[in-house]
Amino acid sequence: MSIYRAAQVDTANGSFRIVEREVPRPGPRHVRIAVEACGICHSDALFVDGGVPGVRFPLVPGHEAAGRIEELGEGAEAGNWNVGDRVTVGWFGGSCGHCTPCRQGDFIVCDTLKIPGPAYDGGFAETMIAPIDALARIPEALKASEAGPMACAGVTTYNGLRHSPARPGDLVAVLGIGGLGHLGVQYAVAMGFETVAIARGAEKAEFAEQLGAHHYIDSTGPTPVAESLLSLGGAKAVLATAGSSDAIAATVDGMTHRGELVVIGVSPDPLGVSPLQLILRGRTVRGHPSGSAQDVQDTMAFSVLHGIRPMVETLPLTEAEGAYRKMLSGAARFRMVLTTG
Repeated sequence: MSIYRAAQVDTANGSFRIVEREVPRPGPRHVRIAVEACGICHSDALFVDGGVPGVRFPLVPGHEAAGRIEELGEGAEAGNWNVGDRVTVGWFGGSCGHCTPCRQGDFIVCDTLKIPGPAYDGGFAETMIAPIDALARIPEALKASEAGPMACAGVTTYNGLRHSPARPGDLVAVLGIGGLGHLGVQYAVAMGFETVAIARGAEKAEFAEQLGAHHYIDSTGPTPVAESLLSLGGAKAVLATAGSSDAIAATVDGMTHRGELVVIGVSPDPLGVSPLQLILRGRTVRGHPSGSAQDVQDTMAFSVLHGIRPMVETLPLTEAEGAYRKMLSGAARFRMVLTTG
C-alpha cells in the first residue's frame, strides 16, 4: 500500500499535525498531482478557523499548490493533460459548469466554487486530487515555489489590475505592500501605470522603490492618503490589498473622476464609504475574486515575460504549523511556501 503525508487540522482553530494516508486514485476528469510546493495564504485561516459555513474537519487546506501530474483519471486526457505535466491549482479549484455564472463563462464566481481545502483536500500534502478544469500549466521558467503563489496571490492582483479602468500612463495606487501588494506593485509597473505604493511607515519607501513604484505614500504621515493621491493627480484605480476597511476607505477621495476601488484585501468590518463619495465623481467600488485556471496561466506568462516573481520563504511540509503561524503573525516576507522535496 502506498502512503503519502499531509498536514491537517482536526478541529476548528486546531494545530496542524502530519498524518499518513493511503494514496488515492483520481476519479473521472480528475488527476493526481505530486505536490512539490504549496503557498500559505491568509485566506486559509477562513477554513482553519471554521469561519466559513460548511467547512468539515479534519481539514487539509492549501490553494496555492504546484507540482506534476502523476496519474490521470478517466477522461482527463480530454484536456490534453499528460503524466509529468507541471501544473498549479489555486483558489479556483473547479466549477460546477451549469449554474448561471458558469453558463455565462464567469467560472470564478460559480455558485458552488470548489476551493481546495473545504471542497477537497488541498495542497498541504505530498499528493492531491484535482479536477482538470482547475489545472493551469506552469512555464518552465518558474520554480514550483514561485508558481504556487501565482495561483492565488498572483492572479488576484494581476486580474484585479487588468480588469480595472486604468490604462497605461494612468496613476494607479496599490494599498499595502505585503503578500499581495508586493506583487501588485510589480504588475502595475509592468502594465505601464504610474504606480503609487501606500503602506504604513516611512521606512517602507525604499522597499517600494525596489519594487518599481514611482511614488510612495506613508499612510501614518501627517498628510491624509486621499490628499496625497490628489496631489499626484488622483488615482484612476486603487488596488486595495490591505485587510483594513479603514485604510481602504481612506483612499476613496483620492481617486479621480470615474476612478475604481478594487477590493481584494479581506476584512470583516464594514467599508465606510458614503454614497456621495461615489456619486459626485462617478466612482465605483468593486470586489474582485481570484481568477480561473486560464487567468492563472495568463498571470504566470506575464510574470515570466516581465521577470516578476513572488518573494517567498520556504519550509518543509513537516513544519506546516510553524509556517502557518508565521503567516498569521505578519512576519512572513512575503509568502510562506511549504515544500515536499
